[in-house]
Amino acid sequence: TLFPYVLLWVWSPGTPGVGKTTLGKELASRAGLSYVNVGDLAKEGELYEGFDEEYECPILDEDRVVDELEDRMSEGGVIVDYHGCDFFPERWFHIVFVLRTENSCLYDRLESRGYTGKKLQDNIQCEIFQTLYEEAVLSYKKEIVHQLPSNTPEDLERNLDQIMQWIEQWMKDNN
Repeated sequence: TLFPYVLLWVWSPGTPGVGKTTLGKELASRAGLSYVNVGDLAKEGELYEGFDEEYECPILDEDRVVDELEDRMSEGGVIVDYHGCDFFPERWFHIVFVLRTENSCLYDRLESRGYTGKKLQDNIQCEIFQTLYEEAVLSYKKEIVHQLPSNTPEDLERNLDQIMQWIEQWMKDNN
């Protein structure tokens, strides 16, 4: 059976705190797809090329991440969760969902995770300026990139329903 490749970002393709992980895990469970959190994958495989002192986080080795995922992605049926997208091969994805969160809601979520100062402000600015959505549109065909609101539990349910409908239609059209 062929499965769609689904790339999930959450923050404007990836602002932390927009709900990528919650949506991705639940979607994988409902659709019978596999779920990959790139941050967890990188941590487990130590797929880093240094440490960013300013943001106090490791620097992802994007080439090693792509190499690590290549076999899994060729099988299909994968939801990829990460806050950036421009280094993933375009051929991997049939659809891209960028989760968007209102600034006040996002601020509270990030603050509760311990984000402060420049890291907090830069992530809020990324959301305001739609940085990740723009990155997605530049990295993939515009018609496969979709923005979804991610502010409330009701948004989560609506998004899950909408993506499940898309997956079901994709399966009918491609099998």
